[in-house]
Amino acid sequence: MAGDSESTLALAEIERLAPRLAALRAEIGQAIFGQQAVVEQTLITLLAGGHVLLVGVPGLGKTLLVETLGTVLGLSARRVQFTPDLMPADILGSEVLDEGADGRRRFRFLPGPVFCQLLMADEINRASPRTQSALLQAMQEGKVAIGGTEHPLPRPFHVLATQNPIEQEGTYPLPEAQLDRFLMEIDIGYPDLADERAMLLATTSDRELALRPVIDGEALRAAQRLVRRLPVGESVVSAILALVRGARPESAALADLASQIAWGPGPRAAQALMLAVRARALLDGRIAPSLDDVVALAAPVLRHRMALTFAARADGVTLAGVIARLVERLG
Repeated sequence: MAGDSESTLALAEIERLAPRLAALRAEIGQAIFGQQAVVEQTLITLLAGGHVLLVGVPGLGKTLLVETLGTVLGLSARRVQFTPDLMPADILGSEVLDEGADGRRRFRFLPGPVFCQLLMADEINRASPRTQSALLQAMQEGKVAIGGTEHPLPRPFHVLATQNPIEQEGTYPLPEAQLDRFLMEIDIGYPDLADERAMLLATTSDRELALRPVIDGEALRAAQRLVRRLPVGESVVSAILALVRGARPESAALADLASQIAWGPGPRAAQALMLAVRARALLDGRIAPSLDDVVALAAPVLRHRMALTFAARADGVTLAGVIARLVERLG
């Protein structure tokens, strides 16, 4: 009876939230033309309480998407342009020595741009690994430690990072530990003809777009708590475990994958996929996720958490192909 009561309460909250989520997507659609899958996956990540890595060539609207989300979600947003000379203190903040009216000197903490609710890390792979790793504690624990003192970040806190996949000069690969902190890696492709035509006409006119906040940070946090309360069927749990464990060389689901996969996803991948499928169900107004959600989100959750061996890459094996084969096994 307790489970039925909890499901009834969750369903009622989903029904109340559904119109606001629909309005949220409509408001985003005024600024972002097409890219429905990208917008959906980004919203899923935020509803799941995670961070996003947006990968695409220049000019596809990555920065615009982040700016739009900051407005429509009613969050305080900051942007940091990552460059090779960027230092950790430029992101986290630093302590300065002040002299008070009594003549005594004290250290005072000056918070950096990370102290916001939505941080855009633009071209994150242009900064050195030392600077990239400055975000690890912030992304995982929601706080930063400066001078031995911990400073909590605002809630909710999300990092939306962008990366240009075609330019390699002056860039640094993201450490695997940091990649694992991103709930999803979302690939942004070129728009189709109709969307690009609409974009062309809208962005070269004198139309001034005034987006409005649809929800606020507190409503987003409530939705994130609701995501964690949605029930998950045993078949979905088993599919998530089979998918993640089958992508590891030690427990590969297919015999030939053991020699093709250099390293596979850890337990955080299963946790991310569990939250993501719940968030997708909520975004669609459903009480519980299905196997279709697992199939739809397998690639963006797994592809940055595993790597192929050199021999596999030389033979033309791709991560997309490996993940597709693993998904096929789910039936």
